[in-house]
Amino acid sequence: MTVVGMGGYFFRARDPAALKSWYRDHLGVGSGCGTDDQGQSNEWLWYTKGGPMVFEPFKADSDYFPDDKQAMVNFRVSDLDALCDRLAAAGVEVITKDGWNSPEVGRFARVHDPEGNAIELWQPVRPA
Repeated sequence: MTVVGMGGYFFRARDPAALKSWYRDHLGVGSGCGTDDQGQSNEWLWYTKGGPMVFEPFKADSDYFPDDKQAMVNFRVSDLDALCDRLAAAGVEVITKDGWNSPEVGRFARVHDPEGNAIELWQPVRPA
């Protein structure tokens, strides 16, 4: 038997209800978001679209995300520019660096949730 995909991502929060709302409102992420193949939603599930996912341990002294955090979530997006514009309009600081982008991998941006967790937004390169 092998693992076939992510089943959930669980993390601690000072105010879980507020943070859950922030993710839903700003990113469309979390319980009740998306629909299954029959167009049905579920208040407990987030239906995602299939695609690539990176699972990669980083060196303990990496500076790629804050050193006081053990992990960083990366969300795959379909229109990075539109999402970044919407986040900025809502007062969310959006960080971009040309060095993060790669013609082979895609484009990236970074935001932080209200509790300081880094969130990487990734628009993969579309196949030709």
